[in-house]
Amino acid sequence: MAVQCTRKIDFPMIDLAGIAYYPRIYDLCHRLFEDAWEQFTPYNYQQILDDIGVGFPIKHIDSEFHAPIRYGDIITIEISMSKIGSSSCVWEYSMTNQLGTMVWSSSQTTVCVDMISIQPVAIPEELRLAMVEHLLVE
Repeated sequence: MAVQCTRKIDFPMIDLAGIAYYPRIYDLCHRLFEDAWEQFTPYNYQQILDDIGVGFPIKHIDSEFHAPIRYGDIITIEISMSKIGSSSCVWEYSMTNQLGTMVWSSSQTTVCVDMISIQPVAIPEELRLAMVEHLLVE
């Protein structure tokens, strides 16, 4: 299962060339990442951080810009999980514009860490069981 959102590329997101400034793309993706937890598990991301006591910081990112993301574009961003390990997850992102053109894609690995020690830990079983149900099946 994938989670998606749609939004317009507005002026604060662009650079002098009139295209999306890449840190803004990562910011959008992190916002979708946080929102996706409520779709993939019975918890929102704040509950995962505060109540369960784990977080999922980025360990590795592989991204590609396929076409310019321009001021005024309406983009659709989609996130799904392609792999769940004992303490890590791989998240797949895709972004298309209003014409259906793929403009950006990314594969991002996060690691489950204890929020106090910031050391890797096994993904809690209650999260893992919920997450496995939403793995991207190819």
